[in-house]
Amino acid sequence: MRKLVLLAIVGLLAQLVDGSLGMAYGVTTTTLLLAIGTNPAAASATVHLAEIGTTLASGASHWRFGNVDWGVVLKIGIPGAIGAFAGATFLSSLDTSTAKPVMAVILLALGLYVLGRFTLKGLRTDRLGQPLRKRFLGPLGLFAGFVDATGGGGWGPVGTPALLASGRIEPRKTIGSIDTSEFLVSLAASVGFLLALGSQGIEATWVVALLLGGLIAAPIAAWFVRHIPPRILGSLVGGLIVLTNSRTLMGKDALALDSGVKWVVYGVIWATWIAAVVWSLKQHRLERAASPASAPERDEERDDELVGSPA
Repeated sequence: MRKLVLLAIVGLLAQLVDGSLGMAYGVTTTTLLLAIGTNPAAASATVHLAEIGTTLASGASHWRFGNVDWGVVLKIGIPGAIGAFAGATFLSSLDTSTAKPVMAVILLALGLYVLGRFTLKGLRTDRLGQPLRKRFLGPLGLFAGFVDATGGGGWGPVGTPALLASGRIEPRKTIGSIDTSEFLVSLAASVGFLLALGSQGIEATWVVALLLGGLIAAPIAAWFVRHIPPRILGSLVGGLIVLTNSRTLMGKDALALDSGVKWVVYGVIWATWIAAVVWSLKQHRLERAASPASAPERDEERDDELVGSPA
């Protein structure tokens, strides 16, 4: 019973982060399942079965708050489903240990770009609203879906930074569209796992526990991302990408750094991330105070002060 409660709490926290920042549900929950002794294929299958429900709820919540670009959802989600089915089917015979560090380097570079771009310059608006082409979204979805199924997570870490870096879709719609399209990916991966594994190693109660936690968090996360300024959201997402992939690169499958060096690197990353978010918040407040839209509000406040002051 204690294990089920823990799984539900992890599912809630993971979905809260995933729905707010567009990534980390699969990575977080798969890590926990592997830690308690589940084999990789069964862990990924369990997570994707739970994600059928959590991504459906998350997508509905993001749609309700206007965070979804349906053109992007279809263009990236359908290739993503194909990649996820292929990844799930061949997981047991594929060696992804070599590919993980290479992917982590690419994602780390994207994360640094997103972090620097949004922290220092804010949202790029010269491309905002321009259509994202199928020749970009198709291969991206195919690759992200394959990585997601074989690694137990990866749809968000691959898709979110790539869309943010394009500058053609605002952060909240990037996150909402990635979360919504993940339903197709989770469904296809689950079908692939069930065909390849049957129900072997999959605990239905674990799926339900993860699902319940995620269902509670989904609408909260969708509301949260709707109200965070793009500059701050970009800094949050960029820092998470850098932290996640730095952890992969320092692990035993790549650089294999000792624990002391790792903690120093983590300290630098956390300090930089916090400073970036604080800077973005400060710049957002300055931009908001200087914007023409805020002038009427300041005039109204001044009039109120004059009315309330003694003659």
